[in-house]
Amino acid sequence: MPINPIELTRKLVDIESTTYHEGLAGAFLHEFLTGQKYAVERMAVAQPELALTPGGGTGERFNVYAALPGVTPDVVLSTHMDTVPPYFGSREDDEFLYGRGTCDAKGIIAAQIAAADRLRDGGVKVGLLFVVGEERDSAGAKVANLSPKVSKFLINGEPTDNRLALASKGALRVELRAKGKMAHSAYPELGESAIDKLLDALHDVQALPLPVEPEIGPSTLNIGLIEGGRAPNVIADKAEAHLLIRLVSPAEETKQAIIKTVGNRADVSFSLELPFVRMRKVGNLPTMVAKFTTDIPSLTAWGEPFLLGPGSIHVAHTPDEKISKKELLEAVDLYVRLAEDLARS
Repeated sequence: MPINPIELTRKLVDIESTTYHEGLAGAFLHEFLTGQKYAVERMAVAQPELALTPGGGTGERFNVYAALPGVTPDVVLSTHMDTVPPYFGSREDDEFLYGRGTCDAKGIIAAQIAAADRLRDGGVKVGLLFVVGEERDSAGAKVANLSPKVSKFLINGEPTDNRLALASKGALRVELRAKGKMAHSAYPELGESAIDKLLDALHDVQALPLPVEPEIGPSTLNIGLIEGGRAPNVIADKAEAHLLIRLVSPAEETKQAIIKTVGNRADVSFSLELPFVRMRKVGNLPTMVAKFTTDIPSLTAWGEPFLLGPGSIHVAHTPDEKISKKELLEAVDLYVRLAEDLARS
């Protein structure tokens, strides 16, 4: 029987798999794909150190790779198993599926599996790669990149409203840590406020002219986290901020500008760097530019990359996450069409 991507999406969504807790979803996919007569491989991915990773897990986590026995794929369909928190299960109405991961990216997993079923029946050498950790650090993709399958093309799945991405922005995670000297707040002259230094540095970083790429758009900066101090009546001896910059150019120019601007007011470190990526148009598929980052920069050994998937990024990571059933089914056809075009090229 043909695979029903709507039913499969609901089954996947009803398995909690927030980042670092993907083991049950991986086990389900391993069993399901084995039942579909694929040769299935697990790629172990280490858990991060719990003390350094809030929300970290302790259970087994692994990527899942599948292809027909003895087949080296020309095209690999890939996306991620992990979701952002908080977890909530699936429900549906006549038009939509709802639940964590419906569009980012468990509906995409289901659509890719259904597409692969049709592709292999049509003689296309196809593989499937589902990874962990995309929502945090692309740990699964980095592990997979150490064991590529000599495929020519990688079709990565993220919510692009079923449009083929011509580019995706990169990401630069910046951490600023300021140090000061504690004192009684009634005598600020006896202390040195780390918060004041951090705020001054952040103000200047926000004023930096960041690179703009005409075909992609501007770099954007978000201050996502600020914390520090001891109490309202204590001059703060420590403070830190975490920033994320969406890149449209090589990171080095932006990194050096930040270091120079911050100066000695705070220590600067860069905890994540993913480059922006350009991709090519194929046929007459509708196109877009993805302002978000994907696993593609960490899967360079898996062939020429393409980015396509059902669902809207605007509802991903929200309490209203959903995917249109019609769009999910259309995605199966689009994956088949794109893979067939690439396999013939």
